[in-house]
Amino acid sequence: MAMSGGIDSTVAALMLHKEGYEVVGITMKTWDYATSVGNNKKETGCCNLDSFNDARTAAVQHGFPHFILDIRDEFGDFVIENFVEEYIAGRTPNPCVMCNTHIKWRALLKRADALGCDYIATGHYAQVHQHSNGRYFIRKGKDENKDQSYALWGLQQDLLKRTLLPLGSYHKTDIRQMAHDFGYPELAKKNESYEICFVPDNDYRGFLKRRVEGLEEKVNGGNFVDPSGKILGKHKGYPFYTVGQRKGLDIALGTPAFVTEIIPETNTVVLGSEDDLNRTEMKVKGINWIKYEGISEGMEALTKIRYKDKGALSQLFSDEDGIKVKFYSDVKGVAPGQSAVFYEGDDVIGGGIIQRNT
Repeated sequence: MAMSGGIDSTVAALMLHKEGYEVVGITMKTWDYATSVGNNKKETGCCNLDSFNDARTAAVQHGFPHFILDIRDEFGDFVIENFVEEYIAGRTPNPCVMCNTHIKWRALLKRADALGCDYIATGHYAQVHQHSNGRYFIRKGKDENKDQSYALWGLQQDLLKRTLLPLGSYHKTDIRQMAHDFGYPELAKKNESYEICFVPDNDYRGFLKRRVEGLEEKVNGGNFVDPSGKILGKHKGYPFYTVGQRKGLDIALGTPAFVTEIIPETNTVVLGSEDDLNRTEMKVKGINWIKYEGISEGMEALTKIRYKDKGALSQLFSDEDGIKVKFYSDVKGVAPGQSAVFYEGDDVIGGGIIQRNT
């Protein structure tokens, strides 16, 4: 059981323990705080000593073992480097998806095999089901406000068939009540962390500057341009902007301006109106199909382009080594580097990484 020390994973572990599972708690150390934040701020979020102690305390009090799993090398080599490389390439990455897909589940499964465990479990608000075709797939969590199915599209069949998600059929209010019932009322009051774990101060620009020596000097002073290419002013460097961004542009044009495109080759950031963010198509690569082995040409799906996106109806078509998504109506703020996740009702068909928009 992956235990961060927060309410969700703690209650999930205690639920499984109460149901009769032989639970082994695992807390994963993914990063070095000192290398992520450039000052002496107090540690916050899920990856700090207090959280480790909270997870261990719950395990000890309920009589099951707990271990800390150090995956800093694996995590840093892949997730953090991918995060940096994507921003340098002018895209907007989703490190939590990358971590779930390539690091966290694999690390858990490896330790589960070493300990002779049948399953791995997390506190995500989503469900795992098996289709009549034999394939395992992700279904949305019952609590629409907490649903995390979007972040799990990359999990492959060998992982899904051994995954338990105890919270998927509950609402957050139910979990808070369970925390009280299990004797942990303080958990219900504990602040939840929504930051990227290795950017706990939520300043990804500062993180990039510390991570890439001389980055600020190399990219500072590029041009803001309008959709026709007319120069509007100077910016602080293309990696420090994301498609759809409106605030923090530090340029006055008389009307609201949004980042509509990033061109890393020329250190150019295109600004336009809100309507200029509209797209009717996009290309997606790195596809992982979950519910089916593949799709029929022109299959209809609800496509989400960001975590809190409600989704838009679309059709999916094969396109070289990926998928072309054609939306029935305009979709705003398609950002290369983000995940596109395809749904059939509440079921995740699959997903991939947005490559470019047209």
